[in-house]
Amino acid sequence: MKSYRKELTYNTKTRRAFLNITPQVDAALKESGISEGLCLVNAMNITASVFINDHESGLHRDFEKWLEGLAPEKPHSQYDHNGYEDNADAHLKRTVMGREVVVAVTNGQLDFGTWEQIFYGEFDGKRNKRVLVKIIGE
Repeated sequence: MKSYRKELTYNTKTRRAFLNITPQVDAALKESGISEGLCLVNAMNITASVFINDHESGLHRDFEKWLEGLAPEKPHSQYDHNGYEDNADAHLKRTVMGREVVVAVTNGQLDFGTWEQIFYGEFDGKRNKRVLVKIIGE
């Protein structure tokens, strides 16, 4: 069995963003040379997320509205965590959207269902954040 590891770095211009990272994950899979196995993709920051869903802008706006309703950014004073930082809402949003995904690798391809893509969700942006791609298999 082989193992491959790659880090991707993202720095969004906005506090919150959803980025389709499927092309970068697919490129890592090609670099790995693995044709059968599993691909783990996880956010390596507590205020960012990796998830699978449809690449549709209306849906992403719906996520934004829904998450803001669940954990509004302001007022910052509503959260016990906020003091030195003002990102308690980002921690909560990450918890809801998830930390990682695992995708099967079949015949050298990410084995997705219909319309599935991998997304990076940023909830406290404007600085470098890492995403780990770990692929194991043969």
